This record gives sequence, C-alpha cells and structure tokens, in this order.
Amino acid sequence: MQYVDIDADDQKLIDEAIAVIKKNYAEPRHTVGAAVLCSSGKVYTGVNIESCGYGPCAEPIAIGSAISQGERGIVSIVAVGVSGDSYPVMSPCGNCRQLLFDYAPDCMVIMPHNDKTVKVRARELIPNAFSNF
Repeated sequence: MQYVDIDADDQKLIDEAIAVIKKNYAEPRHTVGAAVLCSSGKVYTGVNIESCGYGPCAEPIAIGSAISQGERGIVSIVAVGVSGDSYPVMSPCGNCRQLLFDYAPDCMVIMPHNDKTVKVRARELIPNAFSNF
C-alpha cells in the first residue's frame, strides 16, 4: 500500500469534517463527521446517523450528499471522531471501504497510519475487492 503525506488542501478537508461534527455532535447519535472533496472543487459534509438496529457512517452520508447534488468525481474523503477536546482522523470501516471502492476507487482516503495522518487510494484499502459493476 502506498501512503502519501497530506498537504494543505487535505488539512482544509479535515477542518471541514471537524466543523461539521463540532456543529452537530450529539452523543450517541452523531459522533463522526466526514467531508468529501469533489472534482468540481466543492466540499460536501455529513455526520453519522445512529438508530436502533442501523446507523450509516458519516462517509456514506457525505457521499450521498455530493451525489444528490449531481457530483460524480470524488477526489478525496476524510472522517473524524470526537475524543474529549480533540477530533482525530479515523480510518474507514469495512463497509465504507467497500462503498468507496464501488463509487470512487481512485479517490484519496485521508486516514491515520503509524501515528501520522496520511492518504491512500481507496482501491488499496480492499485487496481483491468484490465488485458487481
């Protein structure tokens, strides 16, 4: 897997994810924020939704928001959680990795690795991924 250092634009995307969870944090319902950068240059955000028996992560909410506005080119994505007064970058869960493989396999996923924030292509997060497309 090829990890790449983040840049100033990636930090701006992280800041957008932090802003959406700061605005909407409500334990236990909304604890993760995500931000998606599209090829148009627009950023779309979302928070996770918790409910009895089902709760989509923040990443599909943000991706759905982008797609609902006609976006198709996802450039990068990040999710952050809440830990006291800090907002650590999170690694996507298995379901979100599959979603990213299906919708944006070449997008860059900003995530933690070895105590550092890096980015990696979504397709690299699931070797030999299932695809029905």
